[in-house]
Amino acid sequence: MAKQEQIVIGAQVDWWRGAVIYQIYPRSYQDSNGDGIGDLKGITERLDHIATLGADAIWISPFFTSPMKDFGYDVSDYCDVDPMFGTLSDFDALMARAQSLGLKVMIDLVLSHTSDQHPWFKESRRDRTNPRADWYVWAEPKPDGTPPNNWLAIFGGSSWQWDARREQYYLHNFLTSQPDLNLHHEPVQEALLDVVRFWLERGVHGFRLDTINFYFADKYLRDNPSLPKELRNDSIAPGVNPYNHQLHLFDKNQPENLEFLRKFREVLNPYGAAAVGEVGDAQRGLEIMAEYTSGGDKVQMCYPFEMLQPTRLTADLLAETFGRMNAVAPDAWPCWAYSNHDTVRHITRWDLCESAARTYTVLLMCLRGSLCLYQGEELGLPEADIDFEELQDPYGIEFWPEFKGRDGCRTPLPWVTDNANGGFSDGNPWLPVKAPHLNRAVGAQDADPASMLNHYRRALAFRRAHDALRVGDLTDLVATGDLAAFRRLGDEEIFCAFNLGAEQAHIGLPKGNWAAIGGDLGATAAMGGEVTLGPWGFCLMRKE
Repeated sequence: MAKQEQIVIGAQVDWWRGAVIYQIYPRSYQDSNGDGIGDLKGITERLDHIATLGADAIWISPFFTSPMKDFGYDVSDYCDVDPMFGTLSDFDALMARAQSLGLKVMIDLVLSHTSDQHPWFKESRRDRTNPRADWYVWAEPKPDGTPPNNWLAIFGGSSWQWDARREQYYLHNFLTSQPDLNLHHEPVQEALLDVVRFWLERGVHGFRLDTINFYFADKYLRDNPSLPKELRNDSIAPGVNPYNHQLHLFDKNQPENLEFLRKFREVLNPYGAAAVGEVGDAQRGLEIMAEYTSGGDKVQMCYPFEMLQPTRLTADLLAETFGRMNAVAPDAWPCWAYSNHDTVRHITRWDLCESAARTYTVLLMCLRGSLCLYQGEELGLPEADIDFEELQDPYGIEFWPEFKGRDGCRTPLPWVTDNANGGFSDGNPWLPVKAPHLNRAVGAQDADPASMLNHYRRALAFRRAHDALRVGDLTDLVATGDLAAFRRLGDEEIFCAFNLGAEQAHIGLPKGNWAAIGGDLGATAAMGGEVTLGPWGFCLMRKE
């Protein structure tokens, strides 16, 4: 697609603000050729499902050329499609189909690191004088031969790997086969921005930026301080991972990132494109979101982990999260999600019954910010129970059995109930389709008005119908026990109250005349200025 055509297409102002973005994990969405792995043609064939759901955009996890040690998050060619997913022509066809359905397309860019099979790294590790010698983070050993500092990798062990060719260590925040790029080196920045331009020229409407706060490491390679046990949490890494024992001051979250994000934004602006950054930080996620989205000259949105944590989102946690955000980032635009390809599905993680899951769905639709839905979330899929012999994820294999990895949320999407693979593939799927998922297949839910799928369709339509929910302010958020209540203000005023507990709760309406809305979602109407909410009940009222 030509640049001028894309500028016209992308000219809608702030299309991303308040958007519902549906995340596709391409390996597991739909297989079109029977090899057991989802692909771009499969996505194209099934885009109608997302359009009828009511999403505004799709985010496709990496499909670039890769040795697949981390299933595409280890890129060996940023500007081509891995053959297992198809071709650039297949991507162009996907773009055309998405646009015909009114869907924006965002793709996942992994700019902090590459695969060790990337030509850049192969050249960089050759010796210390080649043209790309400084393209990755290389460091001398300590005098005793040990790594230059105490930094730890998220996937376990030291984040430094010895390379015999250069007799130096290279940095890897994830797998040893994922060396970190040196963005302190200007040619690296320019090369990455050229990648951005390549995909914008091809028509994409935006990017999800993987590990956005890992782009720069401290140039002095200072040790991270230890983190007291009482301050540790497992929102970024599982509790058994020693990564949680450090306060990660120097291996990520560096101030130099702000200037790079400004350069990145300058590339986006002529295309009307948007970006959402994944902020992986257990202590300062909201503060970093404020830094990265402030001023209108960096990324438009950030994807904090506050609602991806193991702990269920309670009324108090909701109030605390928005209170912190209002304090440090009142103008920031978050992108909220309950589930993604790296976390246990929230139905299982929070141990939700059916009615609780429906209430949390409506709550998400009523929050200020943009939203991400992870494929299968709309079906109410629980985490799949994967046996050790079935594991593919190196993260799970490393920390089994205390941590089972990410395969349980990555199993193929079930489309039909009448075959063992759920209509995902005619071949042997790369991960198994489990029986509990078959019962929740799209085909089983599509025509049932009471299904979770149709509840999501109604919830998305409700959000789309009320601009105050999509783009309005959120104010007066209070938590009383399990009850959370707030107002959304825009071209109308909407009062929202959610009972996030298994006991009955009562609340009075603010002053004024209010009309009940959201009845088709299961909302309870107020009577006489008060409302009694049963377990997991909610109330939605519009001021007249």
